[in-house]
Amino acid sequence: MKRVDRDILAIDLKSFYASVECIDRNLDPFTTPLVVADESRGDGTIVLAASPFIKKEYGVSSRCRLYDVPKDIPNLIIAQPKMKRYLQVSAQINEIYLDYVSEQDLFVYSIDESFLDVTSYLKRNNDTPKSYARKIIKDIREKTGLTVTAGIGLNMFMAKACMDIEAKKAKDFLSQWTYEDIPKHLWSVTPLSKMWGIGSRLEKRLNRLGFYSVGDIAVSDPNFLKKELGVIGEEIYYHSLGYDDALLQESYTASDHSLSVGQVLLRDYSKEEMDVLITDMAYELSDRMYEERVTAKTFVLYIGLKDYTGYGIKISFFTPTDSAVKIAREAILRYRESSKNSPDTTLYRNICFVAVDVKDREVYQTSLFEDYEEDIKIRKLEETMLSIRRRYGTEKAMPCSALTLSSTFINRRTQIGGHHA
Repeated sequence: MKRVDRDILAIDLKSFYASVECIDRNLDPFTTPLVVADESRGDGTIVLAASPFIKKEYGVSSRCRLYDVPKDIPNLIIAQPKMKRYLQVSAQINEIYLDYVSEQDLFVYSIDESFLDVTSYLKRNNDTPKSYARKIIKDIREKTGLTVTAGIGLNMFMAKACMDIEAKKAKDFLSQWTYEDIPKHLWSVTPLSKMWGIGSRLEKRLNRLGFYSVGDIAVSDPNFLKKELGVIGEEIYYHSLGYDDALLQESYTASDHSLSVGQVLLRDYSKEEMDVLITDMAYELSDRMYEERVTAKTFVLYIGLKDYTGYGIKISFFTPTDSAVKIAREAILRYRESSKNSPDTTLYRNICFVAVDVKDREVYQTSLFEDYEEDIKIRKLEETMLSIRRRYGTEKAMPCSALTLSSTFINRRTQIGGHHA
């Protein structure tokens, strides 16, 4: 792997949603018991964020269920999510970053996490990576009241790992790693899913191969890992040594990408009800594709069961499409085939739809395997329905299934990221 050392900052807005809610109430996130959750969805709703205080003092974690939060906590605040407000603050933070680096040296990883390449900016005022990071942290604190966690490394992986593993535990929430720090700080990490780039599924595969800590990977044979796991095996081997040849600037120019929509269901759904939800998700995904002017040949429908298991269903077309009718119709057929042998008592709690490897919409190419005239009719109808929804509201043009009790179509169209604005 080619080694390209840079000065990279990985910055995370600490307990972002919860901190914004506290600051908007003139409260200190480090002394206030607050969680962000939509109580209207019932006790089973997910806690989107927990304040640093309630995490430390009561062990309440983000992503737990509301019923896991002790209701006898004195002065407990359950804040309704305000997604527009969080996006507004996130945009403000990004503007602060751009006072310190150019746009090409900033990579916004998520609403509350970003990478900054500060290599070219340190000499101007004889800064070190740490002194420059402290200036940014101080500026964010003074302008927004937010506390941030920052990791400094010689590449994106090292900076992110430093932030996740050490900086979050540091008194000033700031740490820096070099290659010499990797054996001491990274190799002892276990379970493996605590390392950036290793999810729960990959962790299980690694465990079956006898790997339980990052150090186990670091002293292994990269050829063996590549043989067993493919390219990802070789990548995590180099990551275990602190190496990463990805440049932050290249993150902007990925040629292929996917689009996805999904939701955690607010109650148990039966087999018969899933057709409606698949239709809902197909329309939501189709609208996003239309807005971004992209199409795809391949889609994946992920179904999550109540017992936390699940599976994916691949749907393929001869020509690229963004048609909700076509996507929903084919996905329902595939779902019915996949579930016909499952018990009628099977219950579902998650659904996600992904358009894989989307491409810019091009001039339509006819296919011998598809009905061209029917596709034109569907296209005109869907464009008309989308236009009506934009101008007059969701309820004025929607599939009939949206009127059923199982549908979440209307409710989700008034939300941002699955939550009320």
